[in-house]
Amino acid sequence: MAKCIMIQGTMSNAGKSLLTAGLCRIFRQDGYRVAPFKSQNMALNSFVTSDGREMGRAQVVQAEAAGIRPDVRMNPILLKPTTNVGSQVIVNGKALGTMNAMEYYRRKREFIPAILEAYHALEEEFDIIVIEGAGSPAEINLKQEDIVNMGLAKLVDAPVLLVGDIDRGGVFAQLYGTVALLEDDEKSRIKGTIVNKFRGDRKILEPGIRILEELCGVPVVGVIPYVHVDIEDEDSLSSRLQDSQTRKPVDIAVIRLPKLSNFTDFSPLDRNEQVSVRYVGKPEDLHDPDMIILPGTKSTIADLLWLRQSGLESAVLKAADRGTPVFGICGGYQMLGKRICDPEQVEASGIDDIRGLGLLPHETVFSGEKVLKQAQGTFGSVAGIFSPLSGMHYSGYEIHMGRSEAQQILASRGNVYGTYLHGIFDAPGIADTILHALCRKKGIDPTSLTTMDTTAWKERQYDLLADTVRSGLDMDLVYRVLNREV
Repeated sequence: MAKCIMIQGTMSNAGKSLLTAGLCRIFRQDGYRVAPFKSQNMALNSFVTSDGREMGRAQVVQAEAAGIRPDVRMNPILLKPTTNVGSQVIVNGKALGTMNAMEYYRRKREFIPAILEAYHALEEEFDIIVIEGAGSPAEINLKQEDIVNMGLAKLVDAPVLLVGDIDRGGVFAQLYGTVALLEDDEKSRIKGTIVNKFRGDRKILEPGIRILEELCGVPVVGVIPYVHVDIEDEDSLSSRLQDSQTRKPVDIAVIRLPKLSNFTDFSPLDRNEQVSVRYVGKPEDLHDPDMIILPGTKSTIADLLWLRQSGLESAVLKAADRGTPVFGICGGYQMLGKRICDPEQVEASGIDDIRGLGLLPHETVFSGEKVLKQAQGTFGSVAGIFSPLSGMHYSGYEIHMGRSEAQQILASRGNVYGTYLHGIFDAPGIADTILHALCRKKGIDPTSLTTMDTTAWKERQYDLLADTVRSGLDMDLVYRVLNREV
């Protein structure tokens, strides 16, 4: 049976996801079969596995770092927010329906059997499981029904390392305050603390580290340096989503919809020093980009209304009239059509029929089961500026409720394009072909752009993350924790 170690944090965005990915990579480098696990994830960034099930992208990243295929058992419960107080609840990769926060809080212990079944199945196949918590274990109003932090640690008997973010300040208060709010049996599970995202000379920290160790009664396992790695971030806390006015020779504007999902679709476009990918939430910030992207969204109709009311719909239509390429993905693709109908109130927006942007000829109807599938093949005839995509191989995955009258995986009319396929820019050559076409339209030499091997790039980033984590942690102590020697 696998050994396990759990990473909990003092708060959201303390670095749990990347630290978990880093440890997965380290254990893999050290010769172990390792898998990530997060019992409950809340995110709009999701992925479809080869067997047509949905899971959080954070665990996909961690699985990639571990050198294994993503498996829905690594994230048995996924919550996808639909409103400020409600989420779609996905268990073992399949949607159960939408629940408000109070209903889910009352019922979530019902999902413990599914969590344990997934965990124990992984336990039989791997040497090590690196478990990620969520938020903070010291949310004293939620601890009673906890299934993702100390509640899970008790269920699977996991030792815990607690990580705090020094980059935001107050890391000693974060770590000590969290430990102080835990029950005695929970404190006994904390085997060490970690100071994350440190910039500067570690010697300056040493006096504080000694005092923290005395207060918490456990060692500081390490101080991890701040490092920039190009690895997918966990949902909307990502700094990538902040509005940016920096424009590079090739300028791409992504409309920052309120319920934007799967923003990681655009990472392959953003890895070139000559390309800017800006997230735009106001018409005055759109300017005159070389391409506009309407991204995926968890709430297509509500976000289409926002687009209309914000003035961005008008700005997008004017840009399209000028010949600016417009590219819609999933919900963004649905918006580009003539109409969106929701007679069964699948999105619970209160609207059963709404006009789209009318840039593509299809109509979309929401009904029935969610479409969850991976797809690959060859593009048919593609119109306009991106016609060089014709005949190229594509791959990706679909996650959507609505059905559209699409005849091709990539619909096109003039310089307007739409697809249901997430990850469409990841396949070899797709991003390069699009960027080269934008260069030629603008009169820029396409050879000035760097050709990117996405897979090789990711591998280098995971290795860089592992090197940074290994350099900051006392790995001998980590292994003693893993082996229950402390």
